[in-house]
Amino acid sequence: MKQYLALCQRIVDDGVWVENERTGKRCLTLINADLEYRVDRNEFPLITTRKSYWKAAIAEFIGYIRGYDSAADFRKLGTKTWDANANLNEAWLNNPHRRGEDDMGRVYGIQGRAWSKPDGGTVDQLKKVVENLTRGTDDRGEIISFYNPGEFHMGCLRPCMHTHNFSLLGDTLYLTSFQRSCDVPLGLNFNQIQVFTFLALMAQITGKKPGIAYHKIVNAHIYEDQLELMRDVQLKRDPFPSPTLSINPDIKSLEDLETWVTMDDFEVHGYQHHEPIQYPFSV
Repeated sequence: MKQYLALCQRIVDDGVWVENERTGKRCLTLINADLEYRVDRNEFPLITTRKSYWKAAIAEFIGYIRGYDSAADFRKLGTKTWDANANLNEAWLNNPHRRGEDDMGRVYGIQGRAWSKPDGGTVDQLKKVVENLTRGTDDRGEIISFYNPGEFHMGCLRPCMHTHNFSLLGDTLYLTSFQRSCDVPLGLNFNQIQVFTFLALMAQITGKKPGIAYHKIVNAHIYEDQLELMRDVQLKRDPFPSPTLSINPDIKSLEDLETWVTMDDFEVHGYQHHEPIQYPFSV
């Protein structure tokens, strides 16, 4: 929590105004931020200076694990996070690759589970990593990337948190996640939750101990219409202690995550928080 607030204050104090072409809004922008999450201590990085809807964040990442490409499937899991990008993004609505309502195209989970090969067929990046880690193998390339420039035109949004690199030291599993762009007031808490939970889940299904999750953000920004709420409301609040996350121990395989897991299999304990803040969302 202190890392998050320190980053927000850095952007307010040291950020530079940049015009964002996609949204048509100005952003107060900072380059390079490094965060760490102690999964080994179960210090769940849930924002306490406003209410955070953690279930939607985990649901979204389960959708990525399953390779979903429809906002409707994400809604069934318990999150509406893809509704706007799939159905309100003007450029995507006019894209010939869009297959109709709720279609997201070839973004995120599709790339992680079915990366297109030039000679035909697909690569399941996640399955390869799970199989290697389960055997105790780290080939220094236990990487899952959603960033496929050759197919940007076939999706509604380029991936923001685009690459997850797992590392195994003995029986302890680590994760380094890379993010090119981050809407700090709205998106970062989702991303923090997802990085933490991804390491916790991968350690559990591969039989390893969770270590530390490292989260590198290149472009961290606060939109102009979010700045007043961040500076004058959220940063004035005192944080509460970090809560903890429990995951159903019956989740033992990638197949479990692909099939029967729901948000009922996750529970947060000891979550104290301030009132919600309705930050504007930029499509």
